[in-house]
Amino acid sequence: MPLRPLTLLRRSWQPGCTTVVLPLGLIAVVFVVDILSPSHIHLGPLLVAAPAITVAFAGARLTALIGALAVATQVAIGVERGVLDTANIQAQIGALLLVSTLLVGFCLVRDRRERKLHRMTSVAEAAQHVLLRPLPNRSGPLEIAHLYLPAEAEAEMGGDLYAAARTAHSTRLLIADVRGKGLAGISHAALLLGAFRAAAHRQATLRNLAVHLDGAMRWDSAQWRARDDTDTEESFATAMLLDIPDEEPVVHVISCGHPPALRLGRGGVSALHPGAHHLPLGLGGLNGTSDYQAETFPFERGEQLLLYTDGVVEARDAEGVFYPLAERAAGWTQRHPDAVVRRLREDLIAHIDGHLGDDAAVVAVRRT
Repeated sequence: MPLRPLTLLRRSWQPGCTTVVLPLGLIAVVFVVDILSPSHIHLGPLLVAAPAITVAFAGARLTALIGALAVATQVAIGVERGVLDTANIQAQIGALLLVSTLLVGFCLVRDRRERKLHRMTSVAEAAQHVLLRPLPNRSGPLEIAHLYLPAEAEAEMGGDLYAAARTAHSTRLLIADVRGKGLAGISHAALLLGAFRAAAHRQATLRNLAVHLDGAMRWDSAQWRARDDTDTEESFATAMLLDIPDEEPVVHVISCGHPPALRLGRGGVSALHPGAHHLPLGLGGLNGTSDYQAETFPFERGEQLLLYTDGVVEARDAEGVFYPLAERAAGWTQRHPDAVVRRLREDLIAHIDGHLGDDAAVVAVRRT
């Protein structure tokens, strides 16, 4: 889950009575103690701590109010002691007024920057939500749930992705992990998502769809490169494409260097290991061909498919032990997809103690 900017935390926490009492109490204590102290003891300079404390939890208005109250208290001390016309007390009042003004100015600059950061973050989050759209809860006879855990706390999306599309008689799914992190990973992920959404419902076969996605990845990395230049910054993605017919209890799968899906049913957990091994999308042309073969596996009513990226199975605990997904999933065979991804999230975060080293994406699909 992404972390919100500090400005949201500060603004959502309005200073209560206990918080405001601290600078007010400090002002009152300094005033009383200074008045009752001998003439050679001066505690007035401590009043500067009141606006300095306030600026840590409040905005410019409250900081200015506390600063003004501190200055007024310093003046009252001077009047009470009969030394208001002395250079010493006037210097203390001037210094306190100057520091309070600087603190208010700091608040104004900080608030302006935080508002700008909040606007930028909101735009970035909206853009990432548009790219990685939530999957539908239902598609034909299928119930679907999904989970995304970005490695970067402030991000909503990284290099992992998933998408779904409806055809006339089936549901097509894509789960993939693109090469690269940060903006480069998001850029490649956006390309693959766009290519899938544009073609998933138009391509007659899963093989044609895989060829289309591989060509899109290769075209993107080569379109601006001169013919003689060596491809040192190639883009590719491990991916799994699935086509699940509405009426037939099977699933058609093409795996391009991606971890195998898990099938959860009454018989336990089994991995769908394809016989044909294909290169990741974007590298299909390296062996001179982009021919893909879809393989068919049984997918009966009541069974679930658990799709995931390597960020899940490569997550390690403090002792370096990988997360045992297949072993843990054996206890989730009878759960609803929403319950499966929720339990997986809790279990994975507990395993890694909250420190995820790579993006992780999960999709659970059950035939009803």
